[in-house]
Amino acid sequence: MLETLKNAFKVKEVRNKLLFTLGMLVVIRFGCQLPVPGVNREFFSQWFEQQTSGTFGFLDAFTGGSFIRMSVLALNITPYITSSIIMQLLTIAIPKLEEMQRDGEDGRKKIAAITRYVTVGLALIESSAVAIGFGNQGLLEGDIVALDYVVVIVALTAGSAFLMWIGERITENGVGNGISIVLVINIISRIPEDFQGLYNQFVKGAETIALGVVAAVVIIAVVIGMIVIVVILNDGVRTIPVQYAKKIQGRRTVGGQSSNIPLKINTAGVIPIIFASSLMEFPVIICQLLGYNGTGVWAEILKGLSSNNWCKPSTPQYSIGLLVYVVLVVFFAYFYTSITFNPLEVSNNIKKQGGFIPGIRPGKPTTEYLNKILTYVIFIGACGLIIVAVIPYIFNGLFGANVSFGGTSLIIIVSVVLETVKQIESLLLVRNYKGFLND
Repeated sequence: MLETLKNAFKVKEVRNKLLFTLGMLVVIRFGCQLPVPGVNREFFSQWFEQQTSGTFGFLDAFTGGSFIRMSVLALNITPYITSSIIMQLLTIAIPKLEEMQRDGEDGRKKIAAITRYVTVGLALIESSAVAIGFGNQGLLEGDIVALDYVVVIVALTAGSAFLMWIGERITENGVGNGISIVLVINIISRIPEDFQGLYNQFVKGAETIALGVVAAVVIIAVVIGMIVIVVILNDGVRTIPVQYAKKIQGRRTVGGQSSNIPLKINTAGVIPIIFASSLMEFPVIICQLLGYNGTGVWAEILKGLSSNNWCKPSTPQYSIGLLVYVVLVVFFAYFYTSITFNPLEVSNNIKKQGGFIPGIRPGKPTTEYLNKILTYVIFIGACGLIIVAVIPYIFNGLFGANVSFGGTSLIIIVSVVLETVKQIESLLLVRNYKGFLND
């Protein structure tokens, strides 16, 4: 990786892309410090500390701390991520969108344009909820008038749209997927603060030096172990060999080549965790925004849905929520993969091209074989996701090690870093080919 970056800075074209990306990231971090006009930032920080749910901490990690600071980039790219997921699901449900997706570059541009409009709409809804929901509670300073709400709504919506624009510029003029890079820099910006908290809590605050050293070793080992698991999940592939029959065209014999179908172990990426977390925390968020803590059975259900209450020896009953979370992760892993990979379509394409899987007859047997392999691969990937996602909850419940970089954050960071490095390597490879052809 370091060798790739070293070689990249030697090439002017690639170096300019890297410097442009770094410049845009500096702009983003600067924007995360700019406060929304007329907002009492101390009130929001105090409100944030009083929340018992881990949802808002998760959101703050995704926004790089701008949410708790209530900056103009408080919403960050979360509306864009949500709109992208919505568009992916609608593409499967609405035939018109499915046709656009298959319509080459023009179709993808149309879908991208629709995604932008949906992003702005979601940002407008979310900013309105923040302004109206918190405005009367002390978020807005002085005598509140209608214009104060409008300023907050416009500032937050514009900030989210601006970040979406920066992400697209990084994609065009920088390296890799701009939106993913923006998300990663937000998450990484919070990691030093989290490690500082772990150090103060378990190392510096240990009763003896030996216990502090053991705590440091355990923390480092757990983080490295999770990173290794994420790398394996990201790069793990189950290949299915495909053989193509020979055909005689005129005096030539074509075909007879072998290929393979790569099935990623983590076929759905981080989507199952995001879906499961969102579904679990949605009732908690609504109740907290409305100021309703629940009573009786409903109060116990809300506590069980909150990840901050899982794996605590004093309240083991709330860990039932963790079991529900695990089931949801497995469900969404199968669900999301089912709408992105169609074994029947793959089987038909192989048959049309005169191919076959060795030992498997074309047609229905091939479809059944692909379904069987896919079911096994998805289960392995879901188990890996569960391990990475649950480890932070276990340490939080048993030892109070509350950090913002959970399993979801690590999966995103590792995946985007590996993807960006591959993108840089491809740019260097293209440049070498160009140089070879020019010579």
